[in-house]
Amino acid sequence: MIKTSNLTKKYGDMYAIRGINLELEEGDLFGFIGPNGAGKTTTMRIVATLLTPTYGEAYVCGNSIYTDPKEIRRLVGYMPDFFGVYDDMTVIEYLEFFAAAYRIQGAARRQRCDEMLDVVDLDFKRDAYANTLSRGQTQRLGLARVLLHDPQVLLLDEPLSGLDPRARIEMRNLLRRLGQTGKTIIVSSHILPELADICNKVGIINRGEMGFNGTIEELIKTVRPQTVLEIEIAPVERQAEAAKFLESHALVDKLDKARGMFEVTLKEGVLDYSPLSLDLVNGGFGFKHFGAKATNLESAFMALTKGSGKNI
Repeated sequence: MIKTSNLTKKYGDMYAIRGINLELEEGDLFGFIGPNGAGKTTTMRIVATLLTPTYGEAYVCGNSIYTDPKEIRRLVGYMPDFFGVYDDMTVIEYLEFFAAAYRIQGAARRQRCDEMLDVVDLDFKRDAYANTLSRGQTQRLGLARVLLHDPQVLLLDEPLSGLDPRARIEMRNLLRRLGQTGKTIIVSSHILPELADICNKVGIINRGEMGFNGTIEELIKTVRPQTVLEIEIAPVERQAEAAKFLESHALVDKLDKARGMFEVTLKEGVLDYSPLSLDLVNGGFGFKHFGAKATNLESAFMALTKGSGKNI
């Protein structure tokens, strides 16, 4: 559905993006992550045919950005981070205006606008003036607009930015539902942990270059190649004894203690840690907690963009 090859954009001697390679299939929900100025918006604008690359190629549903830009615009719904609304238009008038631009005519136009208001849960504001909406409602209106012509590809630039906690949850749930419809979606955001819940693939871009592109599971393995367990031994009186036991275990590479728990780093390549729990039980140790330490998307992002403070 979306493929880029060595996509590069220069302004003078400065690279906005350099050598971006992406390949997304139908139904992929791709989280595009990076600090400010990293190149997310530049990449999305090129894919949307709103910006011409210095060199490289991009395809949307097999169509080249160079030879088939009109067809790509028919297939793509692009929602920028900030977009204007018309002061003298109500919500329904705003949608009908853009539906007419997409050449949706007659009764089908009003029906499509009504359907999109229902999809984004904004029907109760249909007769309100667009410039009176809250930030979250404006974002939902923008999403309804880009869905009017039923695009196969959605490019959503920071749809969660500036939203209050409730609005972020509602938008996240809406994006998850859209991801289940088979559309290919690229979402850029700084709200990193929330992307982990809705995306099946992520890409981390820093200073114009992709530092990672793959699944969240692959990202976690990249940042933390060794499994780390969190173990809370009971009773407390036996913790010193348990520490010696764990340090000498054949599966254990390193032992640390934090927040009353042992953080046990297993040797590289060890994925099955069930023998360790059995050996603890057979050794007479009990435990209140035993499990792999979670690595969230935010810590992975910080590790892969280390040293990029100037961009944040």
